[in-house]
This record gives sequence, C-alpha cells and structure tokens, in this order.
Amino acid sequence: MHKLAKHIVVRWAHLLGLLLMTGCASVPAVHEVIDQAPTGPQKIVGPRGPLSSAQSKAVLAKLDQQSKGSDILQRHLAIEQSLADAPLIAGNRTTILRDGPATFHAMFDAIKKAKHSVYLEYYTFENVESDDLKLADLLLAERQAGIAVAVLYDSYGSIDTPVDFFDRLRFGGVAVLEFHPLNPLKAATGYAPNDRDHRKILAVDGTVAVVGGVNLYTAYQPHPHARSVKSDGGDPETWHDTDLKIEGPAAKPLQQLFLDHWAAEEGRALPPPVATPALAGAGNELVRIIGSDHDATVPRYYATVLSAIRNAEKSIWLTTAYFVPTDDEVDDLIAAAKRGVDVRLMLPGISDSDMALRVAHSNYGRLLKAGIKIYELQDGVLHSKSAVIDGVWSVVGSSNFDHRSILFNDEVDAVVLGRDTAKQLEDLFAKDEKESRPVTLAEWEDRPLTEKLRELYARSVESFL
Repeated sequence: MHKLAKHIVVRWAHLLGLLLMTGCASVPAVHEVIDQAPTGPQKIVGPRGPLSSAQSKAVLAKLDQQSKGSDILQRHLAIEQSLADAPLIAGNRTTILRDGPATFHAMFDAIKKAKHSVYLEYYTFENVESDDLKLADLLLAERQAGIAVAVLYDSYGSIDTPVDFFDRLRFGGVAVLEFHPLNPLKAATGYAPNDRDHRKILAVDGTVAVVGGVNLYTAYQPHPHARSVKSDGGDPETWHDTDLKIEGPAAKPLQQLFLDHWAAEEGRALPPPVATPALAGAGNELVRIIGSDHDATVPRYYATVLSAIRNAEKSIWLTTAYFVPTDDEVDDLIAAAKRGVDVRLMLPGISDSDMALRVAHSNYGRLLKAGIKIYELQDGVLHSKSAVIDGVWSVVGSSNFDHRSILFNDEVDAVVLGRDTAKQLEDLFAKDEKESRPVTLAEWEDRPLTEKLRELYARSVESFL
C-alpha cells in the first residue's frame, strides 16, 4: 500500500470512529426560509461606512448593466441578504488564485507587507513554502518585527502535522490555538469531535485577505517530497484548487470571523485590532462574506447557494471537489437545466476520497438525462469549491457541495458581484474543460454493475461525507 493510500485508510478509520460517537444527522429543509425571506433595500457598505440609498441604487444599477437586467440582482440579492445576515461590501479588488503555488506566493507577499496583524485559520496547517521560504520562518520573522501573529488550526485536519512545528511557533511568540481537540482531555469548550473548522482564511491588517479551498498543505507544492504520490512511485499528483484574494473593506469581516472563532475556542487574549485606513481605489467588486457554523438552525451558505441556483436565468457553472449533493441541490440543478439554464459541473476524475467520488457517480444518470453537462478533470486532484452564475454572481470558499459542509463544518465563503471576478472564473472553467473528460449518458448507463453496487454502498454514508 503506497503512502497516500495508507494516509487515507488511517484518516477514514479515525473518522468512522467519530461518526459512531456522534450518530446521524439530517439536512434541514430550507424551502420556506428561502420562499419567505423578506425583500427590501440592499445594505451596502463602502470603504468609509454604509452607503446612502442613492449610492446603493447607483452601485446596483451598474451591476444591472453588466448582467443585462438579470433578476438575480433583484430577488436573489434580497433573499441572500436575509439568509446570510451580512451586507454587501463595495470597493474591493478581487483576484482569483489558481492552485497552491500562486496562492502561497500571494499569501507570503501579503504577510511580508503586514503592518499590524496576521491571522491564519486553516483546516490543514503545515509548514508550506514559497520561493524557498518556509511559512514558520516567515511568521516568526514577522512576530519578531512586532506584528501580532495568531494561528487557529483544526485538530483533525492537521492531525499529521508534527507537534514540534506548532511548538516552535509558540516558543517564538506566535499565538497558536487548536480547534476542537480530538483528545477530550484538551477540550476546553466541550467535546465535539465531529464538528470541524474547515475554513481557510488569511487576514492581514483587516485590509487584505485570502479565502477559498487551498489548505496550507504540502501536497500542493510541486516538489518530490509532497506526501501525495502515485501508486507507481512516480511524480506527485498536481492538486488543483481555487482561492480568492480580496483587497479592500471586505477583508475586515474575514478578520472578525477569525477573532470570533478564536474567542469561542477560548484562545488567549489577542491585541485589539488596529484601525486601518481604507485602501484607496482598491476596486469595484461587491463582496458578501458568509461565515457558516455547525450550530446554525439554517445553514447560511446552503440556503444562499440554493437560492442562487433557483434564481439563475442563463448559466450555472459549478466546480467542486466533493459532489455529495442533497436531494434539494440535485432537484434544483435539474429544474434549472429544464428551464433552459446552461448547467455545467466540473468534478474530479481523480480524488482523495473514493467514497465521495462514488456518491457523485450515483447522481450522474439523473443529471445527464436533464441535459446537465458533466466534466471530470483528468490532470490532477480537483479540490476547488467555486461557482459562477449568470456571468455576474460568483462564490469562492471552503464549502463543498456536500452534506458535511452543511451539517458539521464551520465554513467561510465569499460571494462576489461583478463581471471581473465572474470572467476570471469562467475563463478558468473553460481552461479546465480542455483538460477534462466529458461524461456522456450512453457511456454512463453502460458502466458495470459492480460500479453501481459500490455507488449504492457509498450513498449509505453520504450524510457524513
């Protein structure tokens, strides 16, 4: 058994043990919540505070021109505002970051430019490197220069990270906190082993942030020491992922999400955030930050993405690493396709979760019959979580299209309104299409019976995937 296979077996055995302790859970119904969500004026915040009614209308009118009057900027935005409980934030520059090397480079650059604080919250936290510089060395240098540096990592997601890595950071003055320790003797806020911190956030000075699907995981690095290796002992698989760099006032709520999580986990007191001036002329994109947590009665991101799908008029291009959809998500995608929306799914042909892959396959038949186009990426492990709808509504974050992101994980996602970000994601999707295998209904219906039986078995545990 090669190294990646052993790693997956160990993690699955550990996870199954957690599931036996936590029992079953079901996805909450959100139909009425979406249908009855109040509509009203949009709350838009600018770099210097809330915009007036006239200013807000002008911003939305510009977006209406970009989307040619799409209703998504009317009913959907109002519903989303109610569900997300977060304002639209104007004046941001956003950049799509593709894969680990580009993300790490952007992160390291932002950290080097920090003036007051660097906050990192990651599911998997390892000593990655960029341009021959290790993360630990960079964080310790920033701390020595007087920058407040704090790290919040998930106990399960970082189970393979050496303890001495975190000890070195602590010894150098970095504040380090473990989210929901797997060891019950270390749990300060109650033992909840199945509730995980799946967020990926870098927040610098409250003005620059990076958010998305990229973990601080050495498998993303293009070098022979990455832990994910092929069974034949060849080169490591490429990990494909997507992050979003935000420059502007939308970085501040990401900083606040970190601070709130830190306080909830009873981390030691951090220095109060330093008020920082708004970045002048940062950009024109509107951003809404959605922080989801496992205690929410109505999962904010889940309700938001369903409302976006239901209100789509032209296109839904979805990229996801783990396609373990709820019945409502499947039904809404099919309904969109049947009303003429161009629905495309970019899914993994290679995955680190065989069970999630089989659940995805079990849904292909219904989706293909409805006219939905399915592509399987072939040139590496797909780990992205993004969507672009009607060429103007985009989302990049940590939430997968699965049950676990709804029921158990604390997640964070950035909804972006603007043609620039949507165009970046559309171009990326088109590029991935060239490296993908389109799945046809004829070939899918002809797959072996043994595959169908494996898919059926995987569906029995989909609520925990």
